Amino acid sequence: MTSLERMLQKRPAPGERCDFCSIPVGPEHSHLIELAARRILCACRPCYIVFEPEGAAMGKYRPVPSRYAEIPEFAVADGVWDALAIPIGLAFFFNNSLENRMVAFYPGPAGATESLLPLDTWSEIASSHPLLSTVLPDVEAVLIQRTPGASRCFVVPVDAAYELVGIIRSTWKGFDGGEEAHRRIGEYFERLSARSGGRVTAPSS
Repeated sequence: MTSLERMLQKRPAPGERCDFCSIPVGPEHSHLIELAARRILCACRPCYIVFEPEGAAMGKYRPVPSRYAEIPEFAVADGVWDALAIPIGLAFFFNNSLENRMVAFYPGPAGATESLLPLDTWSEIASSHPLLSTVLPDVEAVLIQRTPGASRCFVVPVDAAYELVGIIRSTWKGFDGGEEAHRRIGEYFERLSARSGGRVTAPSS
């Protein structure tokens, strides 16, 4: 099982329950990352708060924050993007603290594929947009969408990035994805814009 598959795997819980104390949780609930297994876990609010302090549980779990931010006037040159070896105009990036490197995934009908080539070019992108240097390791992701004549970039909780992977994996049909897949992807980015609310801020210390 790959690290991505482990990250996407969530411990089954009847009716959505907290993975730590087993009480029921609603559709909108918090998550934590189990670093060693690269797994997303559901958490009720009290359990989430227990793991918020840095170093809690010896760093085994990290709370996924709720920051959404769209970077205005984002642009990345074709040559810079090509150097990342990502064949489509959609990808997300996060800092894997266990491997001490930025990793990139691009979604497709089979799930998500990791870009295996070195990501030295990432520093060139990040240096042009200071907010990217504030992205928290393991728990926040940078989601980039490139279309002809435009680029968009969001800082999102890492579970929101995997939500996009799930949408594509469950709806993509044929070579170009089909109408439903493109509609669901469009709705996803509309939700990101609404949640970003025009606020471009660093996480509080």
